[in-house]
Amino acid sequence: MVLYSFYIFDRHTECIYSRRWTPRPASSGKSARPASNSSNLSAADATHLPTRRALTHSDDEKLVFGLVFSLRNLVTKLGGDDDTFLSYRTGEYKLHYYETPTRMKFVMLTDTKVVNLRQHLHQIWAQLYVEYVVKNPLAPTEHPGGIGVANEMFEAGLETFITKVLPV
Repeated sequence: MVLYSFYIFDRHTECIYSRRWTPRPASSGKSARPASNSSNLSAADATHLPTRRALTHSDDEKLVFGLVFSLRNLVTKLGGDDDTFLSYRTGEYKLHYYETPTRMKFVMLTDTKVVNLRQHLHQIWAQLYVEYVVKNPLAPTEHPGGIGVANEMFEAGLETFITKVLPV
């Protein structure tokens, strides 16, 4: 199993924890579309063309939350309140989703061949997040302004969980 990234979002839509295991492949500089008029541009015109900037980690977090929020709402509107959003697959990755009763959202991106990890995300919440973050008297109960989970025990437990429990 290839694990790409893991996110925890609080009930206020803030990303309070994110971790990336496999770096995103660097772009080769080639465009997917053929450049039909690129030979007709002068050097002065080429400097005014819009360039695509690389996404920051914060942009990734916002895009993942927006995708989850939209798909969750779509599933609720199409299927009613009884249906839940579990996972989403593209040709490149599979997104696994678990929402706690307190509206915490746990999202994991893996390769496409992985079975649904909802049960494992529940274990991460119950055995790691609740034990090391919620029950920690020094940890904040809310995470305003992007203050995230900064707990060494949680991170060590998550690393152990990923390497030993999740299917490979």
